[in-house]
Amino acid sequence: MDAKRAGNLGYFSHEASLAMPERIAMIDLTGPAPREVTYGELEERLNRAANLAVAMGLKPGDRLAMCVANRFEFIEIMYGAMRAGVVPVTLNTRLGAEVLEFTVRDSDSAAAIVEPGSNRFAVGACEAAGLTPLVAFDPAPEGWQDYETLLMAQPTSFEPPELGPDHPSFQPYTSGSTGKPKGVVLTHAGQLWGIHIFQRFWPEKLENRALAAVPMYHKNAMAGAFKPLLHVGGSVVILADFTPEPFLHALSHYQCTNTGGVPAVYTSLLQHRALINQLDLSHLQGLSVGSAPVQPELLSDIMETFGVNCVESYGLTEGGPVPIAVPPGVKAVPPGSCGKVLPEGEVKLVGADGSDADYGEMWVRNPGVTPGYYKRPDVNAEKLVDGWLKTGDLFRVDEDGWYYFMGRTDDMFNCGGENIYPKEVENLLLAHPDVTDASVVPLPHRIKGEAPVAMITVTAGSTFDEAAAKAWCLENGPAYAHPRRVAVLDALPLNGAAKIDRLVVQKQAREMFGEEIGG
Repeated sequence: MDAKRAGNLGYFSHEASLAMPERIAMIDLTGPAPREVTYGELEERLNRAANLAVAMGLKPGDRLAMCVANRFEFIEIMYGAMRAGVVPVTLNTRLGAEVLEFTVRDSDSAAAIVEPGSNRFAVGACEAAGLTPLVAFDPAPEGWQDYETLLMAQPTSFEPPELGPDHPSFQPYTSGSTGKPKGVVLTHAGQLWGIHIFQRFWPEKLENRALAAVPMYHKNAMAGAFKPLLHVGGSVVILADFTPEPFLHALSHYQCTNTGGVPAVYTSLLQHRALINQLDLSHLQGLSVGSAPVQPELLSDIMETFGVNCVESYGLTEGGPVPIAVPPGVKAVPPGSCGKVLPEGEVKLVGADGSDADYGEMWVRNPGVTPGYYKRPDVNAEKLVDGWLKTGDLFRVDEDGWYYFMGRTDDMFNCGGENIYPKEVENLLLAHPDVTDASVVPLPHRIKGEAPVAMITVTAGSTFDEAAAKAWCLENGPAYAHPRRVAVLDALPLNGAAKIDRLVVQKQAREMFGEEIGG
């Protein structure tokens, strides 16, 4: 592969496509019938998509807004645009109208490709932002051009432009759980470094096949499935979203070797043990769980139920995206650990006094770290120091180099003079066998200033209630940290990244318990 292609993330699957064009790259289960996409077809459609970006009048460095749900076309649009040096802005399909329009405008997108059914506000947001040309599919609204028609009119060969290593590859946006979303600039060189590091130390095999049900606009799907597997000639099965029974049937029928999800996904799957025991999951080799705190008890239940190793993962869009991971071949992972430092990357923990510590905020430095947030010099000055990214995540590290996620620095609050980290209270609640999920947030307290309240979910048929939760926490943890109010819900609210949305939890808590609590 020549230097122009080798340094362009859009060509991450190019060598596999040339070597094995008849091999299946993706199996798309999101439509009325399964759709198999071979590597040869993928390569052809990637080149057509690159030519389409140019035909839309886009130049290297221009931003292309794309709002597309899980489907194979997501890959060709995203990486085809990269081949032309165009920067796809992968929009969260779960955003509301106001935040979606803000993201489109903030990104300075010059054009859009949209699947209208992926988000009912997407068409209006792109039109309000004055983008042109506008391209859509399934179906194209009035005034928009049809994607498939335009794509198939393009040539099947493409000559990429010369791009520097720091040229932006794509620009996802943070979930915005603590404010407005921020655009994260990620370079071609940095993202290719991540692919190559994992292929060197955690090599995928040709026969490996992942099942992807998490949103494709999120880095979990890209880093955990599409990029590593399509780089080497493996395959990915695509589901529109997560529903337990279809997920388990796809895992079995398509003989998937691995999959990943957030803790809530596995908590739901474990309610279907009878189906799991009936299905043939003999091809399954490993599982991963991440994007939210994971309890050791949940990991143990997953491994016992599925009969394969399950590792806790950690990553962040801005940071590589995976600065720590379980070393290859290691199965005896200390409970609660996300792994050790990634080879050729750097990690340090910084304590409250600014010095290196074994408990503190994680800072990461590697070639995959973002060079900066788009148009946010204020945030860059605060979070980027000499190539180090301040993650805002609290960790501890043990004497053997294993890292343990402890929560967010901005989640901490003070209750009557005592600092409380929500994750510590959540861990206490989750240690009870009936509690399946928990979120702890502060509410104003007339005496303590702020005090913890909790939203939890419990196993079917459990009688575990507010009184039992309080008693459990008082018996097993510090009295100052026990939740003053507890609500048992059917499910906890999730944001677009499939993490518990603390802002929504806090809003619900205020509605349920009032603006101020006492006692």
